[in-house]
Amino acid sequence: MNNSKTILALAQQTFDMESKAIGNLASLLTNDFANAVDCILKSKGRVIISGIGKSAIVATKIVATLNSTGTPAIFMHAGDAIHGDLGTIQENDVVICISKSGSTPEIKMLVPLIKRGTNKLIAMTGNTDSFLAHQADFILNTFVEKEACPNNLAPTTSTTAQLVMGDALAISLLKLRGFTSQDFAKYHPGGALGKRLYLRVADIAENNQKPSVGLKTDVKQVIVEISEKMLGVAAVLDNNKIVGVITDGDIRRMLNKYDDIRTLTARDIMTSNPKTVAIEELAVSALELMQDSGISQLLAVDGTTYKGVVHLHNLINEGIL
Repeated sequence: MNNSKTILALAQQTFDMESKAIGNLASLLTNDFANAVDCILKSKGRVIISGIGKSAIVATKIVATLNSTGTPAIFMHAGDAIHGDLGTIQENDVVICISKSGSTPEIKMLVPLIKRGTNKLIAMTGNTDSFLAHQADFILNTFVEKEACPNNLAPTTSTTAQLVMGDALAISLLKLRGFTSQDFAKYHPGGALGKRLYLRVADIAENNQKPSVGLKTDVKQVIVEISEKMLGVAAVLDNNKIVGVITDGDIRRMLNKYDDIRTLTARDIMTSNPKTVAIEELAVSALELMQDSGISQLLAVDGTTYKGVVHLHNLINEGIL
């Protein structure tokens, strides 16, 4: 652990350098950024993003972000483009080329091929006096003074700047398109993020058992019902309406309080006016109610009708928590 201070200092130095570079991006913004966003918005095609080396990796991330926020995008490797993949670009597509120097051999070969068509070209580069910048319709300046790499060689600060510029593009497009959380859920139906936006209480409750007892149900049968249904809870019903709830905790408190439980019924140990959640509510709302109330189960209802149980474990299994 003798080197811990040195290691932490190196990490802090990296954070400082990269955060400074990101902060400087705002001063590099010009109307070209706004015009580039407007161009993409008005385009009837897709956004084709290309790069070489680490810039290509950044390009794939920006493509993923755009696709998930309502802007169709495709990655095209600059090296592959000049060997057959140029057909990826269709008539109405907008092309973004990412290159720190703006003058790599692949970029110099690719750009003239793009310019033969009518596609708009957006340059994301750290060199506004480069071949790429001079050929582009719009320039997104990602200049950085120095890489975080002590040798000023490994792309670090520069790729961070590219990522942030890509995020700025995506968020601007998202806002201007009026892209909502419901739209986001459509693009992320299988992920935890999407589930937080579309999974409803009914989707969970209908797959659980539906433990219930009556007001006069004896305690032994209450314990059996809770144990068999394995949700740690049972609704107490009177004429099919919820009047109370009994949980594992109520059972433990009962055993501590009474020496003889043979004459006890559900009415004697239940909690009245239990917390409920409507089946049409989002599952994440059920989670928030559980957290606020310090409980791990909720009774799901349709109006006043008991429909089942939502357990904290259900939400964990679904990736909501």
